[in-house]
Order: sequence, then structure tokens, then C-alpha cells
Amino acid sequence: MSAEESKVSEETSIPKPPTANVFSMFGAKKEKKEEPKEEESESKTESKSKEGEEDKAEEEEVDVHFEPLVTLEKVDVKTYEEDEDVLFKVRAKLFRFHADTKEWKERGTGDVKFLKHKETGKVRILMRRDKTLKICANHLISGDYELKPNIGSDRSWVYNVTADVSEGEPEAQTLAIRFGNKENADLFKEHFDAARDAAKKD
Repeated sequence: MSAEESKVSEETSIPKPPTANVFSMFGAKKEKKEEPKEEESESKTESKSKEGEEDKAEEEEVDVHFEPLVTLEKVDVKTYEEDEDVLFKVRAKLFRFHADTKEWKERGTGDVKFLKHKETGKVRILMRRDKTLKICANHLISGDYELKPNIGSDRSWVYNVTADVSEGEPEAQTLAIRFGNKENADLFKEHFDAARDAAKKD
């Protein structure tokens, strides 16, 4: 065998690598993928964001209205202060002394009022807690009541009542009332003493 013949036989015996056309015959995809242009990708993201904004705008514009199933009638709430005039009102904090534990406990913070009955002329103290408006003090001012200064404070008073009805049943209590400043404490004492003196005459 000559050198030329052996060269030809070597070339024919070495298989050539398959082309992309061969793979496409079996349903394979081309390896080369076309990358999207930057301009096209940017325009697509802009269009998506615009669509999202339009959807949000449509959601915000939706106005849903429901008819009430039950209609409630207005009810007049009585405070039982309708037959009384407010002589004085001031903000304060109230405490009650518990004899069993020998300690003071806070009863509430709110407006304390001196209320004078239009017919009987009797004056009572009424105090309601903030927000809940629950009564924490409710008693007439008797002729034997006396305000005593609270030790170490010029803006609070201590006094005893024989029948406070804030809990429902008349109850004897020792109360302490504290104010934001000395001026309010002095004004409270003035109205308290005036009501006490008026009660003594009756």
C-alpha cells in the first residue's frame, strides 16, 4: 500500500463531528439564542409598570356602597343631671382609702362637678371617669363634712362621706381628691365650704 492510499483510508475512517442540522432532525433546538436588545427590554418593563399603575387606579376608583340591614332608632340617654345646674367643674383625680388593706387606691380621673338641684337646692358632688364616663363619686354635701389638707400637698384634700352612691348602694367612704395645681384645689374648697354652709342652714 502506498503512502497516498494510506492517507486516504485514514481520512475516510475518522468520523466528522455532527452539524447542527443533524440535531434539528431529532427536534433539538439550536444552541444559539438571540439576546433581546436593551431598548426592547426597557420598553417591555415600562409597559408592564404602566399596566400595573392602571390596575391600581382602577382598584382605587371602585366605590362600594352597602345598604344597612338594620336601622337603629335614636335613644335619648339620661344622665340624671337634667334637673340640676352646674355650679363648678374642674378636672381632678380621686382616691379611696381601703381600711382592710390600709392603703389608698385610685378610683379614677375626670371632671368633678358641683350640681345644685333646681327644686330642693341641695348640692352634690358628681365625678365621672374619662372615656368610660363611669361614675366614681356621687354624694350630697352634708353640713358636717369637712375638707382636710393632705399631708405634704397643697393641691389635694381628704374628707369623709357617710353615703356615697357611686357603687349603687350608699356607703361610707374616706376620699382624697387631687388637682393639677393649688388654684384649682382652692376653688374646689370654696365651693365645697359654700355648699356645706348652705346645708347647715336647711
